[in-house]
Amino acid sequence: MDDSIWDAVRASRGWLDAANGTGQAELTCRILKLTEEAGEAAGAWIGLLGQNPRKGVTHTRDDVAAELADVAFTALVAIESLGLDAATVLGSCAAKVRGRVGPLPG
Repeated sequence: MDDSIWDAVRASRGWLDAANGTGQAELTCRILKLTEEAGEAAGAWIGLLGQNPRKGVTHTRDDVAAELADVAFTALVAIESLGLDAATVLGSCAAKVRGRVGPLPG
């Protein structure tokens, strides 16, 4: 991933640390923020499908993708807030998943 992403993740963690502290309650809020963001992604998907008859179609795939990106970014900030390197943790996760799915076709 682009270094600017990791820079933004670390800057966000620093900004949150400075504004809200680093205690267990703050860490809990950062982890719970993932649930909020996931709910927004779900809401955007429901809006794309037009599942609310009162509202109809309210979102696009780009809206859903943006909400999913918020989920991913929020998760990376939470990992950094645990005192871990998010790039390393994400790389380990990718390697684990890659090992499960086997070789690429072709």
